Amino acid sequence: MSNRWIPVLVGASALVIASVTSGCGSSKSNRIASVFSATGDITARVNEYRSALGEPNNGSTSGPLTSGRREINWDGVPDDKASPNFLPGDFFRPRGALFTAPGGTGVQVSADSANPASAAPRFGNLNAAYASSFTTFSAERLFSPIDSNVVDMTFTVPGTSTPAVVRGFGAVYTDVDVGSASFEYFDKDGVSLGRFTIPANNNGLSFLGVSFPTAVVARVRIVYGNQALGPDESATVDVAVMDDFIFGEPQAIGP
Repeated sequence: MSNRWIPVLVGASALVIASVTSGCGSSKSNRIASVFSATGDITARVNEYRSALGEPNNGSTSGPLTSGRREINWDGVPDDKASPNFLPGDFFRPRGALFTAPGGTGVQVSADSANPASAAPRFGNLNAAYASSFTTFSAERLFSPIDSNVVDMTFTVPGTSTPAVVRGFGAVYTDVDVGSASFEYFDKDGVSLGRFTIPANNNGLSFLGVSFPTAVVARVRIVYGNQALGPDESATVDVAVMDDFIFGEPQAIGP
């Protein structure tokens, strides 16, 4: 038996969901996915999403924990792991997050202005225009795949290699232009729980977060615009990068 997730929108931006999840849900309320969406001044919506996933922010505390959430704002990444260097895909394993860039050479965190000899901030080393078109939610590093516009984020029990699931995932985008950026959520069996389009906001911030009633998300496919970083933007070329990540406390996958 398959059950369609019913989206409940929290915020003004309209989103589209077309998803089916497998299994036997016992009630309609158990099949509700809450969607938090905003552009521009996104702080209030981000805070609502944090509250929905739970308190506290567990940081890099060893898991599993029974409540709360994890966050990544990239700003604590050291210079030698920032652009032009690649971030190891398991750098944030202590928070239960692993990253790969399908079809690309890896992921990078942008340089900061405290070390301009390393690289220009906000990926200005890849294209000088990006330093002005990309803004930040929490200053000042940003995150992106390189030679790809896709990142797969998978979850583990923090600090371990044990596969895990979370109640939800949300993140801040900067400079989404044509609505080609999206999140698609997958369960432990690789079944899609839904693909959600990020609201566009040229040269500004966008936020999207989705929460589920229970911890079911094992992987998120994150699409960054329609091109990898490098080219100038145009009516048909949209490059976008990301700031803060917020996700539920990773829980070990049960039998």
